[in-house]
Amino acid sequence: MQNFITIVMNSLKSMSVTAVIDILVVAFIFYKGYMLIKETRAEQLLKGIAFIIILIPISSILNLSMLYFILSKTLTIGIISVVIIFQPEIRRALEHLGRSAFEDKHGLVDKEQRNIYVNAVSNLAETKTGALIAIEQGTGLGEIISSGTIIDAKITANLLENIFVVNTPLHDGATIIGKDRIVASGCVLPLTNNQEINKKLGTRHRAGIGLSEISDALVIIVSEETGTISLAINGRLTRNYDKDRLRSILLKIMDHREEKNVKTAGKKVKTWITGIINRK
Repeated sequence: MQNFITIVMNSLKSMSVTAVIDILVVAFIFYKGYMLIKETRAEQLLKGIAFIIILIPISSILNLSMLYFILSKTLTIGIISVVIIFQPEIRRALEHLGRSAFEDKHGLVDKEQRNIYVNAVSNLAETKTGALIAIEQGTGLGEIISSGTIIDAKITANLLENIFVVNTPLHDGATIIGKDRIVASGCVLPLTNNQEINKKLGTRHRAGIGLSEISDALVIIVSEETGTISLAINGRLTRNYDKDRLRSILLKIMDHREEKNVKTAGKKVKTWITGIINRK
């Protein structure tokens, strides 16, 4: 035991700053990767792969040649299968990484827009008119927009309410809002593959969650059965919003993202000033 401690201490003493940074970066990548797959299908699959990796050297030591052959071939094929099967999760992870690197691009919800959304959604909820509204943020929704009808109109509560009137051409789909414009309506959203969500939720809710899983859009959903107002953000659905609570949560989101933007802008200014000083 004493020899082991001595070896560890000598290794730590001989470790350079670069090596420490290298270890921290790798640890951070593994941590973020785990947080992205936590409570998803990929988590269970990775546990199975880890089990196979542990069994391979054990089967080799015990001379279980057939088991070793099967496990090693399974692992080779399995790695390729992971990339194919979990393409959506890999895409979501890369998009999350991209959003983290460029957070200053968020299209924030200002006070006037927030009141328009709250008033329109509250009126839709009172009449139990189903609605699906996606507010574009940092991730572009060009593919989603192209699946619907371009409107490109100023945001008003009356227009939002009229879009979702039953039996009108654009009511059965999502309305996409970008900056201060209603960009398109009747858009088709990807459905979530999450099997753990409430089975009572219909296609409208599953579509809202699905879009929030692959983008940072804010998705407001009104149930046509109950008039319940829900909000989908980052793959998570929260329900039972009233007028005041919806206004409050949109305000918190706006303030939080504005704070992030200020910090990002401050870092950019600091870097710019540092660059000028260094050139001098």
